[in-house]
Amino acid sequence: MNALRRHGARIAITLLPVVLALAHVLGAWQLPFLERLDRFIYDVRLRATMPGTLDPRIVIVDIDDPSLQQLGQWPWGRDQVARLTTEVMERQQARALGFDVLFVEPDAGSGLEALRQLAKGPLKGQAGLAGEIERLSPGLDHDAAFARTLAGRRVALGFYFTRTAEPRAKGQLPAPVLPAGAFPEGSEHTTRWNGFVGSIELLAEAAPAGGFLNVVLDRDVDGVVRSVPLIARYEGDDAQPGYYESLALVVHRLAAGVVGLVPVLAPTGSAGGPPPLEALMLSTGTAQLRVPVDRTASVLVPFRGPGGPRGGSFRHVSAAEVIRGALAPGELKDKIVLVGSTAPGLTDLRSTPVGADFPGVEVHANIVSGLLDSRIPAVPDYAVGYELVMLIAAGLALAFGLSLSTAPRAVGAAVLISAALIGVNTWLYLGAGLVLPLAASLVMVALSFVLNMSWGYFVEARSSRGLAALFGTYVPPELVDEMRADPRRYTMRAENRELTVMFCDMRGFTRLAEQMAPADLQAFLNTFFSRLSEVISAHRGTVDKYMGDCVMAFWGAPVEAADHAELAVQAAIEMAAAVHELNGRHRLSGLPQINVGIGINTGVMSVGDMGSAVRRSYTVVGDAVNLASRLEGLGVHYGVEIVASEATRRAAPGFAWQELDSVRVQGKARTVRIFTPVGRQASVGPQARLELQQWENALSAYRLQDWLQAQAILSPLLAADAKKVLYQLYAQRLASMSLQPKDPQWDGATRFDSK
Repeated sequence: MNALRRHGARIAITLLPVVLALAHVLGAWQLPFLERLDRFIYDVRLRATMPGTLDPRIVIVDIDDPSLQQLGQWPWGRDQVARLTTEVMERQQARALGFDVLFVEPDAGSGLEALRQLAKGPLKGQAGLAGEIERLSPGLDHDAAFARTLAGRRVALGFYFTRTAEPRAKGQLPAPVLPAGAFPEGSEHTTRWNGFVGSIELLAEAAPAGGFLNVVLDRDVDGVVRSVPLIARYEGDDAQPGYYESLALVVHRLAAGVVGLVPVLAPTGSAGGPPPLEALMLSTGTAQLRVPVDRTASVLVPFRGPGGPRGGSFRHVSAAEVIRGALAPGELKDKIVLVGSTAPGLTDLRSTPVGADFPGVEVHANIVSGLLDSRIPAVPDYAVGYELVMLIAAGLALAFGLSLSTAPRAVGAAVLISAALIGVNTWLYLGAGLVLPLAASLVMVALSFVLNMSWGYFVEARSSRGLAALFGTYVPPELVDEMRADPRRYTMRAENRELTVMFCDMRGFTRLAEQMAPADLQAFLNTFFSRLSEVISAHRGTVDKYMGDCVMAFWGAPVEAADHAELAVQAAIEMAAAVHELNGRHRLSGLPQINVGIGINTGVMSVGDMGSAVRRSYTVVGDAVNLASRLEGLGVHYGVEIVASEATRRAAPGFAWQELDSVRVQGKARTVRIFTPVGRQASVGPQARLELQQWENALSAYRLQDWLQAQAILSPLLAADAKKVLYQLYAQRLASMSLQPKDPQWDGATRFDSK
């Protein structure tokens, strides 16, 4: 909870992009950029996952440039189109044929109409002329010939819907696939049109089916064909109102033998309105195909690959070769054939996600291929709910994950979350054909990361950098790192806190300074203090200052440490060992030996930024600090390097201690019991523990002024370690005091009037 409170502002700023993204998804604040990015992501993913293989079931009869050069400009005579139809359906035995071209005007190329006008005009008096013309008309009426080839065959003609202020209609439409009342009123289930351009009446009536060619629904977006309506509503007066099918759908129905088409509505509508269209159910009598559509009855085009003769998705056959009969009989047997153009001059090239000049006929071919394979991607009706869940989950993960992590881990978290969003989205697309939004989530991740890192660097890290500047010179780097994790906990303001303070003074420094050149002395001091500082830092101590040949340090601030006394004592022991190591080097170099005196005390002291307006430092002051300074000078009297107060001994129970004395130091009226550490409790052997117990007994007898008992206990200790200064000191005291009478006012303390 402390971490959450500490990073509350950072978490909130990280959630800001989440709120904006949610507003976009819910429609409260539309961001066109995100919609464009979603379309871009869809296009990239589509290109990356297209099969890229040939669909042998579908063949394009291409009105290409070579065909136009051989047969002339389009439109060709209907006799040529009739020959093409006969070749495809009879000699080649194709399964179905669809025309992605319009036949909006009668064919005047045969001259039949001109002959009829002559028979009615200038040559009206010629006997038998009119009758002869009518006798020859079946061979000269190319429209009728084309109509005869259409009759009774699985052929679909194309037409085009329009919508204008003044409805306009030309030609004739086939019968609608669904009646005008197929959907509930009050909602737009499909696109609506009030005009059309269809085939001439003769051809429209002869052809068994027809489908609209409209592909681009909204050119104001970007003009790229991504979806195509499968059914559309005509509501004009020039043909039967109702719902008509696209060329791709009607060709698929003819080829697959689909006999029924049923719209599937969602269970309920939004806000109590009519239920929206969800799918189209196609029935062949023995099987059913559910085709998911959007709310305008459109499907996303399942592009197989690049378009054109070299695209590799479908086989292209030149229309001139088909008309000429260049194909072997049955070469197109059971194929679905679509007639269209890839010639740039016929302006049937579309901009699609897979190419800027994509043949319109291949758009229909890709839909037919997708229907045959049941491979129609769809945007599910729960896409908004999915996006909301992804945004909230990813946003919360980012807000807490980034705010509570280090910078490298935050980068890893952002990358991992982005990869998870992309991975889940791609998995659903490839595995279930679901097209789900991704742009808002990715942009949210990017913005949240930038805002979070910016806040961390410019706001939170500013405090961290300030801490590093304030404490970096005398606090170990690892402690500075801990402080950076919560900089608000650490200030330079003075406060009273129980700490452990140490003074370490170099003995024999004056003699050493007299024997060394200034440069050598400087190098020695640098080495000495560096080594001691390393030990202090290794045990989480704070170096307060260097005072000539003395170093002052304390534990428990600025970073709190419950075991500050234990850390200080262990550091003192290792500092003494480090000095012994330096002395070993000095002996090899012929330099004088040095010793140290270390004083340690634990107590309440004032810690903070103190000094003058010119110079300040983070230090400790107080009576407990002064006592440690006094204790540092006492070790030489007892032959020990480390002297600690009774407060430190109580705060560091992990060590075995030997009591030295009860003293009254300069500036203090009360007595203080002083000790020296022997080592860690676990490292002290039975013999050493017995010696410590005997010493305690001797000291107790000494304080009771039982000189003989004290001497009796001390004698074996002194015999075992005659060089120990502590035992020698008390032996001398006992020898002197035993000659004097007992003093009832004596409290057993030794008074030191100087440091």
